[in-house]
Amino acid sequence: MPHIDLPTDAPGIGGLFHYRPQTALPMAQLAEVLLCGEHSLSRGERELIATYVSSLNDCGFCTRSHAAFAAAQLPGGMDLVCQVTDDPDGAPITEKMKTLLDIAGAVQRGGLEVTSDHVGAARKAGATDVEIHDTVLIAAAFCMYNRYVDGLAALTPEDPAVYESIAERMVTGGYLPAAAAPGG
Repeated sequence: MPHIDLPTDAPGIGGLFHYRPQTALPMAQLAEVLLCGEHSLSRGERELIATYVSSLNDCGFCTRSHAAFAAAQLPGGMDLVCQVTDDPDGAPITEKMKTLLDIAGAVQRGGLEVTSDHVGAARKAGATDVEIHDTVLIAAAFCMYNRYVDGLAALTPEDPAVYESIAERMVTGGYLPAAAAPGG
């Protein structure tokens, strides 16, 4: 049960966004830019970073939802997502993604945990400065989103079908509410 009275029974961050639309819009806009915007990393790869950080933070809602979003957009589906969250070094992903996940994990522990060795390894594996920048920002943003969801005890369904349904909407519609989307 959420710690505050929400105007809807929408799960996770959606219920919190309904409660305070003034803060929801900028948070959704940030997610849209980071996870759906033009980028050299695929949408699935960026969702994988969000999933990994959420799993490190033990945020059930964000881990399940972003795992579903990543799975819907990656050729390896949920099997690959689970391999990455269980053992990123042993998962069948590129060396570049492994180094970016290392950076994301360092950010999750604390911003000062990211070292020049992390950045050097990512560059050596082919990561661009924009990919490194956005990995740090995705990880930092998801620490915030995770703490927001868990700090207010947002509703967290157990049924994977709920997350698959949300994933279908997110993959096609993105993170912005329809009225806030460009042209909306």
